[in-house]
Amino acid sequence: MGKRKYAYLKPADIKPEGWLKRQLRLQAEGLSGHLDLIWPDIRDSRWIGGDREGWERVPYWLDGFVPLAWLLEEEELQSRAKRYIDGILERQQQDGWICPCALEERDRYDVWAAFLICKVLVVYEECSGDGRVEQAVYDALKQLLSHISSKTLSGWGAARWFECMIPLLWLYERRPEPWMEELAYVLEGCGIDYEKLYARLSFEKPKVRSYWTFLNHVVNTAMALKSRAEMSLLTGEDPDAFAMDLYRKLTEKHGMAIGHFTGDECLSGTSPIQGSECCSIVEAMYSYEELLSIGGNPFWGDLLEQTAFNGLEATVSADMWTHQYVQMTNQVECTRIPEGKAPFSSNGGDAHTFGLEPHFGCCTANFNQGWPKFALSSVMRTEDGLAVTAIAPVSVETAVGGKKVRLTVDTQYPFRDTVRIRVAPEEAFAFAVSVRIPGFAREAGVRIGEERCLAEPGSFFTRKKLWEKEEEIEITFRFEPQFVKRPSGMAALRRGPLFYALPIDAKYEKIEYERDGVIRKFPYCDYAITPESQWGFGFGEGEAKAVYRDFGEIPFDRKKPPVMLEMEMVPIAWKKENGICAELPESLKPVGEPVVKRLYPYGCTTLRMTEMPKIGGLRGE
Repeated sequence: MGKRKYAYLKPADIKPEGWLKRQLRLQAEGLSGHLDLIWPDIRDSRWIGGDREGWERVPYWLDGFVPLAWLLEEEELQSRAKRYIDGILERQQQDGWICPCALEERDRYDVWAAFLICKVLVVYEECSGDGRVEQAVYDALKQLLSHISSKTLSGWGAARWFECMIPLLWLYERRPEPWMEELAYVLEGCGIDYEKLYARLSFEKPKVRSYWTFLNHVVNTAMALKSRAEMSLLTGEDPDAFAMDLYRKLTEKHGMAIGHFTGDECLSGTSPIQGSECCSIVEAMYSYEELLSIGGNPFWGDLLEQTAFNGLEATVSADMWTHQYVQMTNQVECTRIPEGKAPFSSNGGDAHTFGLEPHFGCCTANFNQGWPKFALSSVMRTEDGLAVTAIAPVSVETAVGGKKVRLTVDTQYPFRDTVRIRVAPEEAFAFAVSVRIPGFAREAGVRIGEERCLAEPGSFFTRKKLWEKEEEIEITFRFEPQFVKRPSGMAALRRGPLFYALPIDAKYEKIEYERDGVIRKFPYCDYAITPESQWGFGFGEGEAKAVYRDFGEIPFDRKKPPVMLEMEMVPIAWKKENGICAELPESLKPVGEPVVKRLYPYGCTTLRMTEMPKIGGLRGE
């Protein structure tokens, strides 16, 4: 089997610090840490002997809740996770079948859930070291081979076959047997071949209003980015080729201003009022993490940060008690849209609202994996040392070549432009420390002791040397505001990893009610969010200037973000109907005098305008 360029560390080796730890703490204190207490689909799931949903929701939730519990070193959270794992393992059948259904139901049970629960069990073993897991995964996957050899993949299992490669490759690395390679190729042969599909079909957005298909479902597509990279560990093929080509096509035909892609439910074009599903955000992040790990291309680290800091944070409330099913680039109101008036391809009028379970519950369970897995991907192991692969405040204690090393990443990035990496070996020895230099930096200056040098943006800066005592690598990035052209003829503004949007003052109305046996009551109620400030603007003349604030307790604060861009904005006429702004303004003619506005990071906004016309003679495309 091929080797990963960068290998994940054990969760016990990584400790989140600074703003990242606060973010994970907010997640634990919010919806993630309470779903098993208040949501019947998890609390009373068939996975643990209940009578509610017995398919993807418990595995989705555990996929994030398990690493969250261990990263925070919270015994109470860990014991709750263990209760679910115990229940799942106790109910595994003698023939290895692991999913909660009767024997007569197996033929119509979509085995996507089997892939997912095996992936969860691997995460749990990596966190806890539970000795039961390896045999349980072995038995489940061997039974799966027998099952799909006679009941070929269909539905979500066929669309997401490569997700099974994750636990399978983990198992194969530990105890390789011929049937495991057979299972890999059976999965590949039975599943959707996205490589051929996207090579031969255009996947333009259909002109009909409502459509649905497995073939370009946005979550399947986000997952599929890593499909050939996973197989490359067996086949030796280029792990990047398919993903690079697919990402280029996605951003060309369905790209959002923030570098993600639309999908509400399926790929939906480039309009700033199309939505993008929350699940697609966290699954794209996981694909980028795997692509970075397997092939080592720093481009995927850029996309990982960009998607986390912008897309993930925008679709989850700052306190992490509510989320959207879909987010919109230009989002001026979050209230239920009248029947038949939503701009989405197949989602309903509540899909962009914030709540416990807007539109559909998959994202309620699945958004949990985003930040914990990001933390676990921040530092990885190389052949001869350690690499900072995603920049965030963490500390690492691990062994390199059998010798202990402590590595600390001290930074307020992405809200500030400097990262300090302290390297402290227990004893003097030579090894390599690598740091990913974001491709969106104009310049990166490096200081190691008295040494000064420049690092190349879009690459890994590596220093292999004899580390004798604690030393510091300080890297300062130069980021400049720049405009990104959009297919609409408008533009979006970015600086470094953060995109910026015009924040709209918002009025929040709590909506408390009961549905499906759940009382939606604060803090996990739904909200109607309406605008209370003018939002029709275009970019004016002059430069955008960075303005900094002290950090608060909420990293992506909607009221007091740690960084802003200040610039001139020009009021223009822009219509709104049924709570949705028009795709384009009525006119570029100013309807008032220019005003200086502070633009917030996209991830620090709920109501916002992001894609806007350039009214003044702005530079920087």
